[in-house]
Amino acid sequence: MQAIIATLGYVFSPGGDEVLMVRRDIRPDDLHYGKYNGLGGKLEPDEDAVSGLRREIHEEAGIDCDLVELAGTISWPGFGRNGENWFGFLFRVPHWSGTPLAGNDEGSLHWVPIADLLAGRIPMWESDRHFLPLVFAAAPTVFHGIMPFKDGEAVSWSFTS
Repeated sequence: MQAIIATLGYVFSPGGDEVLMVRRDIRPDDLHYGKYNGLGGKLEPDEDAVSGLRREIHEEAGIDCDLVELAGTISWPGFGRNGENWFGFLFRVPHWSGTPLAGNDEGSLHWVPIADLLAGRIPMWESDRHFLPLVFAAAPTVFHGIMPFKDGEAVSWSFTS
């Protein structure tokens, strides 16, 4: 089974202490319903990872990425609704321009304190708690992880950097 290639971006507030997240609250049948996620989505066949991230963030938040930093990659075997394998490029977006939208067709957009994300005070995929400390590290290094899923739950996590 071929993997679905995607991006996941974390847009920092101007002060660097918050991140723009989408709260998936539009469609009750959404696999992510009620959870907060970074921005991003599937790559188009003619896109590289950075171009895809820039397109997705513009579509989802109405802003343009001025600086994009690779945080890492993650392979998510079995993550999809029907057990599809996903592979994601994760990015930090410390500089951007424009005015963020209030929401999009997936949900409402919110500035979330990074400290609250890392402390588990925000509803999100439980599995995100494994890699978010790497994304938001004070001195980040690029990481490459694998997080297999079974029946909608991560069964393990490992990474190299």
